[in-house]
Amino acid sequence: MEKLDLHFGAGIALGASETSRQARWMEELGYEYFSSGEHFMRGDPPGQTHATLPLLAVAAGATDNLRVLSSIILTPFYHPLMLARTTATLDIASGGRLTLGVGVGGEFPVEFEAAGLKVNQRGRRTDECLEVLRRLWSGERVTFSGQHFEMTEAMINPTPTQKPNPPVWVSGRRDAAMLRAATYGDGWMPYFYDAPRYKNSVEKIKGFAAAAGRDISGFQWAHFPYIAIYPTEQKAAEVAAEQLGGRYLYGGDFLNIVRKYCLLGTVKDCLRQLQEYIDAGARHIVFSICCPKEDRERHLEVIAKELIPSLK
Repeated sequence: MEKLDLHFGAGIALGASETSRQARWMEELGYEYFSSGEHFMRGDPPGQTHATLPLLAVAAGATDNLRVLSSIILTPFYHPLMLARTTATLDIASGGRLTLGVGVGGEFPVEFEAAGLKVNQRGRRTDECLEVLRRLWSGERVTFSGQHFEMTEAMINPTPTQKPNPPVWVSGRRDAAMLRAATYGDGWMPYFYDAPRYKNSVEKIKGFAAAAGRDISGFQWAHFPYIAIYPTEQKAAEVAAEQLGGRYLYGGDFLNIVRKYCLLGTVKDCLRQLQEYIDAGARHIVFSICCPKEDRERHLEVIAKELIPSLK
């Protein structure tokens, strides 16, 4: 039987003020990735949100080997020169431990409006930003004229520690995101996918890359599953639906939605569900713990001590 090269991480779960403690504990537990996402104004009035890059810097500073992953940054909000400089600094300061997860957002148009951005331009802004970002990271002097960004002989010094660049994992759900991954990405990290759709996305990205003549043999296939570990699948589904219903899932029966996309139930149940994604091609698994705050430390420990060893 083939021994799979699997890697595991988890998202911020204990709150921003606990970032250092959670990162240190995760490193002790054997996790490989610490991740955090962001919104700038999630709803109106806005729910609590944080910017991801400062949190990742805190996590990196508290640890020695744990990789830090943005899951995801809202790329349309960033100028490519600022993003190149900020991420290069984080990669250098962390000793080359940054993985940059990128996406276009759009779930909350109000945050685009508040920033003076047009939500229907977010895809093109992201593509231009990623094109320029990779060139700046290389140390190239960049002259660029696009629909959204203009620069003349821009460059950064120093460049990131990781060569040729920190891995870029593209997130999303649609074909446009898959094409973006095949064009600008070093990895793919979709969300709210069932296993058959994940497998289909892998094939689509490989097809897009082949059509463009791009070698993605070293591509990193990631999955970002929401997980709720409880004695019964029903209890886990109820908890997950309550946690996600006010944030990301809209309309319909929340219980049926979470049953389609989340890992639910006992450790054995979650293992069986996760194996379907691994069979579909996922190799970097970054868990998003989906339960009340008082139960998140238990989840971090159970995942590290029971679930991950069963897969390795």
